[in-house]
Amino acid sequence: MTKNTLVLSDKITHEISPDMVGLFFEDINFAADGGLYAEMIENRSFEAVKSKGESHNYVLKEDNLYAWSATAEDADEDALEISCNEPVSEKNPHYLRFTAKKAGQGFKNKAYDGISLKKDMKYKLSFYAREVKYPEGKIIASVKKAGKTYAQSEITFKNSTNRPKEWMDTIRVSCDTLEWNYYTAELTAKEAVSGADFVLELTNEGCLEFDLISLIPENAVAGVFRKDLFQALADLHPAFIRFPGGCIVEGTSIMRRYQWKNTVGELKDRKINTNLWALQGGNVTSAWETPDCHYMQSYGIGFYEYFLLCELLSSQKRVCKPLPVLSVGVACQFRSYQVVPVDSEEFQKYVQDALDLIEFANGPVTSRWGALRAQMGHPESFNMDMIAIGNEQWESGCVDLAPRYIAFEKAIHEKYPEIKCIGTAGPFVGNDFHKNAWDFYRNQAKNNKDFSYAVDEHYYVAPEWLYDNTAFYDEYPRDVYVFAGEYAAHDANLSNSVDGAVAEAAMMTGMERNGDVVRLASYAPLFNRIGHSQWTPDMIWFDSDKVVLTPTYYVQKMFSDFAGSAALDLNGQEKTLREKKIYISAVKNAEGKKIIKIANGADEEQSLALSTDSGSLAGSIVEIAKLTAKGGIAKKVLATDAIGTSGGTKGVSPDVMSNLEVCEKRAPEAVDYSLTKKDFTGEIILPAKSFVVISL
Repeated sequence: MTKNTLVLSDKITHEISPDMVGLFFEDINFAADGGLYAEMIENRSFEAVKSKGESHNYVLKEDNLYAWSATAEDADEDALEISCNEPVSEKNPHYLRFTAKKAGQGFKNKAYDGISLKKDMKYKLSFYAREVKYPEGKIIASVKKAGKTYAQSEITFKNSTNRPKEWMDTIRVSCDTLEWNYYTAELTAKEAVSGADFVLELTNEGCLEFDLISLIPENAVAGVFRKDLFQALADLHPAFIRFPGGCIVEGTSIMRRYQWKNTVGELKDRKINTNLWALQGGNVTSAWETPDCHYMQSYGIGFYEYFLLCELLSSQKRVCKPLPVLSVGVACQFRSYQVVPVDSEEFQKYVQDALDLIEFANGPVTSRWGALRAQMGHPESFNMDMIAIGNEQWESGCVDLAPRYIAFEKAIHEKYPEIKCIGTAGPFVGNDFHKNAWDFYRNQAKNNKDFSYAVDEHYYVAPEWLYDNTAFYDEYPRDVYVFAGEYAAHDANLSNSVDGAVAEAAMMTGMERNGDVVRLASYAPLFNRIGHSQWTPDMIWFDSDKVVLTPTYYVQKMFSDFAGSAALDLNGQEKTLREKKIYISAVKNAEGKKIIKIANGADEEQSLALSTDSGSLAGSIVEIAKLTAKGGIAKKVLATDAIGTSGGTKGVSPDVMSNLEVCEKRAPEAVDYSLTKKDFTGEIILPAKSFVVISL
């Protein structure tokens, strides 16, 4: 076993941002609909679109009845029909017309791999319905599987009391108008079940129309967020959330971009959008028609909910700040050539969207957008102080990034000088795009120190690249801060390996040692619904019933739980240890405790003897957090360029993540994580491929 030493100093080199460790949320891998959003009904508003194709070559086709079907095998072909005449909301014009030829007929929803109920839990049902012809009868809502009913509720239908018997009666009498009514009910689970159907049935023959059918568990946080996934985020105590993406911000086209104003207000009025991750283009599926070609954005989690999520995740330990990302009038550069000219009136609408968003987040209730925030339930300001201008644009023959950023920054700082603007350095590091972007921001900063608070860098790279580049930020100029907005270790299998997580920990020690320039960092992506992946690895895996915390999750938690407020001088010792594949940072927290983070990237166990300038630390009471592979032996992984710095993309055949069994090919590697307090002997044993934190 190789023995190593580290002498700790009390000398502080620089302060560390309290905002360093945060989260990046993008609706990929069913992260929102079918994920963090607690809604259980799929295609609840009958606005589904089937997306087929890739990049610049794709087809979008309405498929409004996706996820819905008749319950009766002998149901008429036209029992379920889609209409768009006088809808609940013109923003989402389609709805279902259901005709029952006899009592007991109904329709069902397949619901994201099936409805999953927990015994004795209550579930809130709501929907809009309108009579076509249903003079007497009720609606039965239930959850069923294999002929067995697990929850049920009977809803009395609001019939018209003065219905004309013949069309000529409308000339002679006044009658109740057949309008949409809003219904609510509660379903209680008699037993637990997974993979069930949600069913609505009519007790008599007749014809009704339905829209915005919703089922949400009673334990959903704020009635919006799935509790177990929310708790996984809360346990990380994030300092910020970057949202809503990602490529989602840009869209496959200008028309399909993310528009925050479409995501606020009443649910019925939030204009549903396609999801670009329904198309080929991730690193998992590569077929013309992917298994999740109906993947949509319902905006049940919209910008209001993102702001609310940040507020709910704030704690005594740390405030979670919102960091929204806005389009700069450029569709995803990987998928489209579309741009809105900077000198056009249309482009000014994008700039105005940014100003209006700040008003929505922070403005008084007397302002237009502040009033909407108050109407939605939050008169107080969300205290937003950062905004990202663009996602990962780069200067090209099609895209003029510099004047776009300049226009946004000028308009924002003229009206809101306190807002910190975040720039983008493109999708890779170490190439000309990256260098040219930094030259632009640094040149502008010479005359305007507030031009860009930080520049957003992205890198998806082999574990070995992260090990080799832990000193990446050592020589960065300190005039403009860094935001490591998307990063991850990608091995050849694109799995959540322990080796990858330890490599990420090694890179993060470099970020922390350079905390005077690296102010923000967020791993990507955050969520992955098992069997519905467009991209791996990811921090948190889940299905309808469980949450799987990956090795990466624990690394992020350890950095968050043991964050420092100031970096301690290592006197070059980190360089010597790096040669042994030991990567370290040493910090002091607000309480004055010294914290040492140690990533052992070697394939063998090593030891590290710790002391201070004044002598041995033996006999001290220390807290030790330790992450190792289950059983102590990490899987051997092969390196890959993944997306990396070169820009090459690694695609994998579409059957890799088709179901839970095949998912094991990329399943997160099992880990042992421990947190203990003990008398310190003066030496710490570092298991092979491990990450250890010592607080003393």
